[in-house]
Amino acid sequence: MPFIMLAVLIDMAAIGVIIPVLPTLVGSFATTQADQAYWYGVVSVAFGLSNFLASPVLGALSDRYGRRPVLLLGFMGLGVSFFGTAMTNSLMGLIVARTLGGAMQANVAIANAYVADISAPDERAKRFGLLGAMMGLGFIVGPVVGGLLGDVNLHLPFYLAGSLTLLNLLYGYFVLPESLPLAQRKRFSWRAANPASSLRKLGQLKGVGPLVGVVAFSGLAQFVLYTVWVLNNSFKFGWGPRENGWSLAVVGIVAVLVQGVLMGRLLKRFSPQKLVIMGLVSSALSYTLWGAATEGWMMYAVIGFNLLGGTVAASVQSLISSAADSKSQGQTMGAVSSLNGLMAVLAPMLGAPLLGLVSHFPQGDWRIGAPFFFCAVLQLVSLALAITHLQRHRRQKTLQTVF
Repeated sequence: MPFIMLAVLIDMAAIGVIIPVLPTLVGSFATTQADQAYWYGVVSVAFGLSNFLASPVLGALSDRYGRRPVLLLGFMGLGVSFFGTAMTNSLMGLIVARTLGGAMQANVAIANAYVADISAPDERAKRFGLLGAMMGLGFIVGPVVGGLLGDVNLHLPFYLAGSLTLLNLLYGYFVLPESLPLAQRKRFSWRAANPASSLRKLGQLKGVGPLVGVVAFSGLAQFVLYTVWVLNNSFKFGWGPRENGWSLAVVGIVAVLVQGVLMGRLLKRFSPQKLVIMGLVSSALSYTLWGAATEGWMMYAVIGFNLLGGTVAASVQSLISSAADSKSQGQTMGAVSSLNGLMAVLAPMLGAPLLGLVSHFPQGDWRIGAPFFFCAVLQLVSLALAITHLQRHRRQKTLQTVF
């Protein structure tokens, strides 16, 4: 765990560095706020589409050749993407660089498979939570540094992100051990590795059922949030890279607190199924409040309120991972990542135009928060699916007890 946690920490810090400045970099090529929202959506779609297509392939490759070489490939590809973004002077160059970055951004899926390799089924929810805590820790440091550097020069954060990724490549090459024994590897098949087949097998896993829908709708809400967070705060509150960087750092602090400290304690009192439902209720309320916020401090207050929202992803991943056999963890986690990648494609198609439609309203107007209200509806759909899954799980346990 310490090896893979450090690798994920460095990876997420590199990604976090660019988040506060990427919308502003896109805006440097745009003429209006609506134009900025549109092109940021295009850049985000390019990233998400390439991630959707590549994730199941990389996941299946990790089942065949091991986690370590695929992680190293991902680190190298991200480094090239970050440096390419730093040096671009056109929107087309930016789209090409982000497309490459999306294709190589299967690192989180491979890291989840790595954790599944080394963990007993009853430990996975807690350890996925620890991995989420490392991601949160990376998002504490990364956005703050990226926001401060972005105030100096918009390209500096991308050079730093590329350097961190190369550091991770060296760390992985010299230190990170392989987690998948030769006896548990399986042959690579292009038919099994394509996204459609991968998602179909995910839906066929016994005991998963409606959880696939929970991953899809809650993931879509999360990616809409990622798409509009910085631009919403810029349009509604007049925030720049520095203010957005600090807000994202607070998100990271809460994620570390929930997934690194509270997750283990919560799992002693509640099952992963119940944590999913509690987390979705919290998230639906929080999206509504974010949308209604009229002053910047309110965004921070809602971040602190939404503690349980941080338990959803780790809980769902543990349930899905436990339904897969030991030889298919990479493909299964790759399928989850691919499903999230598909949502990452859809999110900017929906969130960016919706924000563009309300971008003309004056600062402080609650209507600018329309994308967040849409996210709240998506979380309510996820909640309905999660309740359906919990009821089915209870019926199955009752039948097993009877027979």
